[in-house]
Amino acid sequence: MSYISEMRKKVGHDPIIYAGATVLVFNEKGELLLNLRSDTGDWGIPGGGKELGETLEECAVRELKEETDLDADALELMNVLSGGDYGFTYPNGDVVDCIIALYRVRNYSGRLSINDGESTELRFFPLEGLPELESRAKAIIDRIKSGEIKL
Repeated sequence: MSYISEMRKKVGHDPIIYAGATVLVFNEKGELLLNLRSDTGDWGIPGGGKELGETLEECAVRELKEETDLDADALELMNVLSGGDYGFTYPNGDVVDCIIALYRVRNYSGRLSINDGESTELRFFPLEGLPELESRAKAIIDRIKSGEIKL
């Protein structure tokens, strides 16, 4: 059972601070990998919550593998994000205030495939042609497009 699941047993849907990693993966055309989330029906960026004893880098590598079956061969820390733009309420009512370590994968290997129930589709999109995004993913992309986060 995950750390977050254990915490939810104690606090119910009340807000919790949620530390984790989000992983930017670009293909050879410069397109960004997104996952169509099964919980919200919005597109998001692969990532998730840190487990006890795990580094943020380990979290990024694990979440990428779990969600996409890709192996991150080289990570670069882009930014650490927090604040109002990164709060989120899940469809089940769970509320989180996220601290996100944003990584870019410099090299990856493997064959793209859905490994868990968190996504219904995986696809690369050009930054100028993105679909409707989940709020935290949108906040990240807005900061990239504004030049605040440099790729």
